[in-house]
Amino acid sequence: MSHTKVIPIPVLGRHAVNAYLLLGRRPVIVDAGTPGSARKIYDQVAAHGVDPADIALIVITHGHIDHFGSAAELQRLTGAPVAGHIADLDPFRTGRVREPYLPTGPMGRLMNRNKNLHVQAEPLEPDVLVRGETSLGDFGIAARIMPTPGHTAGSLSVITDTGDLVAGDLVANSFMGLIPGKPANPPFHDDPLGNLASLREMLALNPTRLHVGHGTALDPDRVRRWATREQRRLARLAARGRLTTRDPALTGLNQGPSSRR
Repeated sequence: MSHTKVIPIPVLGRHAVNAYLLLGRRPVIVDAGTPGSARKIYDQVAAHGVDPADIALIVITHGHIDHFGSAAELQRLTGAPVAGHIADLDPFRTGRVREPYLPTGPMGRLMNRNKNLHVQAEPLEPDVLVRGETSLGDFGIAARIMPTPGHTAGSLSVITDTGDLVAGDLVANSFMGLIPGKPANPPFHDDPLGNLASLREMLALNPTRLHVGHGTALDPDRVRRWATREQRRLARLAARGRLTTRDPALTGLNQGPSSRR
């Protein structure tokens, strides 16, 4: 099988919100942007010389409105099946994100006031329900879907044969991509320590680049250094009883991807 090429598809701004086109023996799309983005993604796929009708699969990294918002419409336009993790099935089926959002810092608190984050997307029923590590070989891509819970319970990433990690919201560029190349938390996490455990497990696979939902590709070594600092910061917050998770029982400790498959 041919090596997989990863092409960013900007959905909002230059890289504030990204989808991705994966090119192998057949093309695959990862993420579907905000509601109303389907035609923009469709046209950008075509601009890269790919017939959108050839798309083999649409993978949704998690149940947030800026990642699955146009999945149902994009499925109609391309005819491709949609894959999502079973733990985020409720947002997909209802079109509503689990609320309240849990901000990771000032950016999240500011964005939480944006009414566009609280709209209802068109519901969808995933054709492929992901429960654990899943090969994409049957869809023409030399890559694997990896469950990476923490940002949401059903967050997932895709790692290619050449080490490109399409990481969803495991990590982001600072200020929603306004400071490219600088690792940071995305605006929200359901379980910050759980997400960090997932990120560390993906870094242990030695990816060559991290392609994220918000911003440009990140250097793994720079992300590792950031993750070490973030671990210390979260440990301090947890010790003070100031670490917020959606479920107070979720501390993130010993709950990385391997233990939750």
